Amino acid sequence: MTEEAPAPPAPPTRVGPPPDDSSPDARDPRDAHASPDARASRARSLLPDLAPWWASADFRRLWLSGLITHFGSSLTLVALPVQMKVLTGSVVAVGAIGAVELVPLIVFGLYGGALADALDKRKLIVRTEAGQGLLCAGLLVNALMPTPAVWPLYAVAALSSALGAVQRPALDSLVPRIVAHEHLPAAASLNSLRWSVGGVAGPALAGVVVAYAGLGWAYAVDLATFVVSVALVLGLGASPAAHEAAKPSLKSIAEGARYAWSRKELLGTYAIDLAAMFFAMPLAVLPFLADELDAEWSLGLMYAALPAGALLVTLTSGWTSRVHRHGRMVALAAACWGLAMVGAGAVHDVGTVLLFLALAGSFDMVSGIFRGAMWDQTIPDELRGRLAGIELLSYSVGPQLGQVRAGGTAAWTSVRTSIWAGGVICVAAVGLLGLCLPGLMKYDVRTNEHAVRMRSARGRALSSHPHP
Repeated sequence: MTEEAPAPPAPPTRVGPPPDDSSPDARDPRDAHASPDARASRARSLLPDLAPWWASADFRRLWLSGLITHFGSSLTLVALPVQMKVLTGSVVAVGAIGAVELVPLIVFGLYGGALADALDKRKLIVRTEAGQGLLCAGLLVNALMPTPAVWPLYAVAALSSALGAVQRPALDSLVPRIVAHEHLPAAASLNSLRWSVGGVAGPALAGVVVAYAGLGWAYAVDLATFVVSVALVLGLGASPAAHEAAKPSLKSIAEGARYAWSRKELLGTYAIDLAAMFFAMPLAVLPFLADELDAEWSLGLMYAALPAGALLVTLTSGWTSRVHRHGRMVALAAACWGLAMVGAGAVHDVGTVLLFLALAGSFDMVSGIFRGAMWDQTIPDELRGRLAGIELLSYSVGPQLGQVRAGGTAAWTSVRTSIWAGGVICVAAVGLLGLCLPGLMKYDVRTNEHAVRMRSARGRALSSHPHP
């Protein structure tokens, strides 16, 4: 029998006579004449909700570790293709880096989800983080050789993709264990903030380091960030497998897939994200767009515009905790992402292009926040790792395939058509998926049976094992 959602708290009772209409207490805080305190309160409500940060020491460690790792990895993300270009002079060789990353991402993403359910998540995170650091050390040694070899770049790209695919489900499935149920949307916003900051600052610094200090320094800084990150995650509390967790196997992976198939609202989040990224991800053609605009100088700004827009949302994400119909927000934000790409491909002024790209990044972040909230607040603990593996594929494979789609469409038509037509198809696809998946559009975290069940289970767990 489905449990009912808890009733909202009753409004506070005012003691004494009703206030005069002209008194400050009677004014609507939304009114233009609101008191300074009311306006300050409204402004604070837009800022990120820091409740998960203050309430959980493990979340603080995980957040800082992720920020440092993402910042350092951004250096390698820029340095590795630059080194491949220097060594081979081949566009095909550089593009092949993405190809060697794709297969490990698919295979180990699914297996990593099963491992996250069956093993201690802390140990899995520590070991994969240390492994990533060793791979970075290999890149550094290769870069310092008199004649660096090409094959280590491909080998490290493939192995790093595999380790990242194994680690990510453990990271994603650990958050609901260390953060209170009601704080999960705020935690998703804070994690998005971490990725946005790294996505803007890391590549910007990478360009300077690679250009003026050399590839070796970029790898060295990344290696140092892994040392700090491993030290942070070593301090996490143990997170053993749930008693009901299945051992990692094809059968357990299939069990996770069957559960995802039974949850049409979850399928909707995967499908909408895949459609948005496949049809409207423009990164592969941005260098050519900059050339068409006679603004080669703007290419770096174009790459930074998407994470900059996402950063703006995360810095003002306090409102997300007050939204309950997450499914509708996922679909609306994905459609707006497509519309922003229509604008980016249609206009001829580089400043306006940058504005549309930033808008697209902001809508993508809104969609990501509410997708993450739906996943974290409704998936059972014993299945969370395997579902996180499926989530990893939904938001990683889509952009990879989207690069192929964008480049192929641009070669067949034109760069601008590739961007704006992809945006149009994205909007149409999201609308069609919304019609086909009414469960996604009706989702309400206050009444959804899975969210209610998880909220009740978390409440019982806290009552049985109260925090000191």
